[in-house]
Amino acid sequence: MRVLLVEDDAMIGRELTAALERQGMIVDWVRDGPTGAEAMAVGTHAIVLLDIGLPGQSGLCVLRDARRSGIATPVLVITARDGLDERIEGLNLGADDYIIKPFDFRELIARMRATLRRHNGAAQSLLQAGAITLDLSNHTLAYQGTSLVLPAREFSLMQALMLRPGTILSRTQIEERIYGWGEEVESNAVDVLIHTIRKKFDRDIIHNVRGAGWMVLKGGS
Repeated sequence: MRVLLVEDDAMIGRELTAALERQGMIVDWVRDGPTGAEAMAVGTHAIVLLDIGLPGQSGLCVLRDARRSGIATPVLVITARDGLDERIEGLNLGADDYIIKPFDFRELIARMRATLRRHNGAAQSLLQAGAITLDLSNHTLAYQGTSLVLPAREFSLMQALMLRPGTILSRTQIEERIYGWGEEVESNAVDVLIHTIRKKFDRDIIHNVRGAGWMVLKGGS
């Protein structure tokens, strides 16, 4: 899962980035409001962790402008400001949830998962497409009697496909969802990941549409 972190505090940014990466997430970290707004507009992140007190443009202004532009990416506001009026303003502007600094990292992860479940219309941390089940809480993929915990990159690829079953994702679209900024991406990296997943489960778990990309079927195989 690719996460956008908009946080100007260097210590907090480093700690959160490292902690999220240990959870298998890909983190793009920016430190000011205008850059955060540009990154949100790209639309390749599963969720945004947005501080309020940012240089250049406040987090609330970034959030307001993003929602006015039709950007629907889930946003979890992380802030040291615990005033009720500000929380209400943020929620009214389109924040999906709030967490107040300092916080326990386990709570942040739980809130991120809950936000994504609501956004995807799921009551549980499960994505389902026919016979395929992906558990977001423990990175377990189950298919036709085989259940395995996936490494981070394989999990991110399957999550990207499972969030849009029946929809073809091109190579570029997949790369945008599973690799961070500045990462060197081999031309066949996506092919290798898909080959590895098919080898672990079955070729039919991921369908290739020649010249277009890959997909998982809504009804499964």
